[in-house]
Amino acid sequence: MWSMKTNNIIAALLTAAWLIVGSNYIGNSLIPPVKTIQSNNQEPSVPVKSAKNKKIPEPVLPLSVRLASASPDKGKKVAKKCVACHSFVKGGKNKVGPNLYNIIGQNKGQSIGYNYSSALKKVGGTWDFSSMEGFLKKPKSYLPGTKMSFAGLKKPNDRAAVILYLRNLSENPVELPK
Repeated sequence: MWSMKTNNIIAALLTAAWLIVGSNYIGNSLIPPVKTIQSNNQEPSVPVKSAKNKKIPEPVLPLSVRLASASPDKGKKVAKKCVACHSFVKGGKNKVGPNLYNIIGQNKGQSIGYNYSSALKKVGGTWDFSSMEGFLKKPKSYLPGTKMSFAGLKKPNDRAAVILYLRNLSENPVELPK
């Protein structure tokens, strides 16, 4: 048979289990669990996002307004992302991408000595302020089939600054839109 010590341990465990179950039963009878409370005026369990938490995007000003307030110096800083693939000096060499000196007002896909994608060769027209903004925003969306792998500039003011910087890279800069 079991020793007295073993009997005492088993009795202690049974007593502890009985106390836990009994306390739980008494507690549930005095204070019902939350699950059983039903009320039509109950607060929703999922937090509702208030209007204060929602980030409302600022309206994008027209390009002409953004260009008027843009800084070519800021554009030069933002354009540092582009120096790995483009040069910006008169007579500069083409890299992975073409030299961007005097690009505003230039025919699309026709820079001397650079092999453009067929998509850019076919699109035609000139690089004006509007088309440059569309291209800088998201090149692959603006011109599917382009070789440019850059994801784009998300901030409208950054795009305006870069466009103004590119405009100024010319002996005869194109007139700003009104």
